[in-house]
Amino acid sequence: MDVIQRIAEELAVNVKQVSAAVNLLDEGATVPFISRYRKEVTGGLDDTQLRLLEERLGYLRELNARRQTILDSISSQGKLTPELEKAIIDADTKTLLEDLYLPYKPKRRTKAQIAREAGLEPLADALLDDRSLIPEQVAAGYIDAEKGVPDAAAALDGARQIIMERISEDAELLAELRERIWQKGIVHATVVTGKEQEAAKFKDYFDYEEAINKIPSHRALALFRGRNEDLLNLTLKPGADDKMEHDLCAQFVARRLNITDSSKPADAWLAETARFAWKIKLYTRIDLDLKLRLREAAELEAIRVFASNLRDLLLAAPAGPKATMGLDPGIRTGVKVAVVDPTGKLLATDTIYPHPPRKDWDGAIDTLAKLIQKHKVDLVSIGNGTGSRETDQLVADVMKRHSELKFTKITVSEAGASVYSASELAAKEFPELDVSLRGAVSIARRLQDPLAELVKIDPKSIGVGQYQHDVNQVQLAKGLDTVVEDCVNAVGVDVNTASVALLKQVSGLSASISENIVAFRNENGPFANRKQLKKVPRLGDKAYEQAAGFLRIMNGDNPLDASSVHPEAYPVVEAIIGDTGKSIRDLIGQSQFLRGLNPANYTNEHFGLPTVTDILQELEKPGRDPRPEFKSVEFKAGIEKITDLEVGMRLDGVVTNVANFGAFVDIGVHQDGLVHISHLSDSFVKDPRDAVKTGEMVKVTVLEVDVERKRISLSMKTNPEASEARPERNNQKQAAHKPKQQAPVQGSMARAFAKARISK
Repeated sequence: MDVIQRIAEELAVNVKQVSAAVNLLDEGATVPFISRYRKEVTGGLDDTQLRLLEERLGYLRELNARRQTILDSISSQGKLTPELEKAIIDADTKTLLEDLYLPYKPKRRTKAQIAREAGLEPLADALLDDRSLIPEQVAAGYIDAEKGVPDAAAALDGARQIIMERISEDAELLAELRERIWQKGIVHATVVTGKEQEAAKFKDYFDYEEAINKIPSHRALALFRGRNEDLLNLTLKPGADDKMEHDLCAQFVARRLNITDSSKPADAWLAETARFAWKIKLYTRIDLDLKLRLREAAELEAIRVFASNLRDLLLAAPAGPKATMGLDPGIRTGVKVAVVDPTGKLLATDTIYPHPPRKDWDGAIDTLAKLIQKHKVDLVSIGNGTGSRETDQLVADVMKRHSELKFTKITVSEAGASVYSASELAAKEFPELDVSLRGAVSIARRLQDPLAELVKIDPKSIGVGQYQHDVNQVQLAKGLDTVVEDCVNAVGVDVNTASVALLKQVSGLSASISENIVAFRNENGPFANRKQLKKVPRLGDKAYEQAAGFLRIMNGDNPLDASSVHPEAYPVVEAIIGDTGKSIRDLIGQSQFLRGLNPANYTNEHFGLPTVTDILQELEKPGRDPRPEFKSVEFKAGIEKITDLEVGMRLDGVVTNVANFGAFVDIGVHQDGLVHISHLSDSFVKDPRDAVKTGEMVKVTVLEVDVERKRISLSMKTNPEASEARPERNNQKQAAHKPKQQAPVQGSMARAFAKARISK
């Protein structure tokens, strides 16, 4: 298979573009570098196209490697015919490739193999060739007690095993039946007998049916989790009418054997063989294959959801370089306090005990006020965990009693802060600091710059996924790592303030090189220009080429070093300076003047129109941050716990997670509410991510409150009271997709929680 040609067709681009991108990737270039600085080479392939290209390149190369292994194996057996070789070469999926290899794949000693060793293959061939033969009479000639064939029945059973194995290894038949069942099959879930109480969280699946090709990711993963915990049984029915579809599939197999007249003795026997082959061999194989297909598709979708949420969180608006106090709320153990300067450097820590059992409210206020005044704190970042609203009230009292202090309080997600606190990285950053106080530092810094702080935490610990522990962990890690890489390079990194954790996400920089950069910076002081980076040990020409454009040096020798203009393209800017007579400082920020320049006048054999256009845009706003403007949400006063909520309340909230069925929103009561997909907008929403993003501030209306089960139903509709209950889309058309039994529900949103609770 021509991998380059195949990818070009899939991406709908020309072969030269794909070939150029593949060459760059093979040379070690990263996707962010290629998409930003090699547009002329790839013909303008963007980062989305390049990520897909990279993924498909890996898959197709693995496919070709497996193809060659299979060809070598069959050839060594002396069984590689021209027709088989062509079929293997033309196979475009791993599934089809393995189907073709199945008859030749080394396997354990099967019943069919034992029958062949007993000399029964000629009997099977005879019955297939001449349907007028009477099986019992022909089989009598193959009786041989010494070979384990004591009678005609045993001979016929052996012949049947041989034919059944041939049928089960028919690649074309397998593919046709597999696709048929994928289109018509029904997954039926039932609770394991005697485990009804233990399986209570899976109650919606105690007797549940849905078309296999319609099951959404979150439900599929819930079903598999229930099965893996030995709480649910999962059965795949070949169709809505189980018996009829089994019969039809058996007839399909019979037609493959060219059975046209079942009145003939051999045809009747072969028809029975076809039924056995379907039930025992084919259906068993297809059942496993399709459940695996369903699981893999569900995992890929779950990873996509996680990656999308992570991207939104990493690219959330930064509050910026301001002195910030971080508060990690706690009740009995106290509230941990950390103050950092505008660059994130730790200035002070403390622990206060305003809540029971100590109830030192006044002392806590005094401590916070002194720290805020001493360090000129602009922002107070409050973690949203246990004790968050009580701590928020404490800070509000500080503002009331000390009106001279001008600061803003903001509640932030503390997801992953405890993981960071106990990490090796945190121990290196703050070796003398108590683990409990490190979390407060993280909470402060993630308000200043979410991206710079969250890259220190394993993405899987940030808590914006669904069923993240149920999916392929290698694929999940790879998918999340690419998101982090893309986000860091899209924003750029201040090389004089960045941590090792942030630097190692920059294109071309490894963990060891990043450590060397920080060590060099600590020893020699801040970098004054990008050229100095070449003095860093092990940062060679290749790494410099990849990384330089993404590294920023603020207030350095050359203003261009604070921009995304790559040093290799500085000659273009010098040509503009020579042509216009303006200095670089006179050019920067002059939008009207820059837009009046013709990019084509500055192109050459090295830099084409896309690069020159990018340079002119960058000169308008050098080092511009693609992230949105920072805004904060104020939770409604007096609404601190779930019992304070009332139906109809209109509240501000922050989206904490987006799933396929809706969005979870923090409204400040220690329990996220669910906005079901049907209540995300006044208009129809197909994908929740089209309506909201993780970290986005939204206005919601309380629809229902279930205090006992800690469930809050919310709506983002303009007038939710006037809307009808959530429609069950397509239920009339696809009745098989509904559960046979539903737990009793109260109100329009309870069903949504039934679907959501397993994944939370």
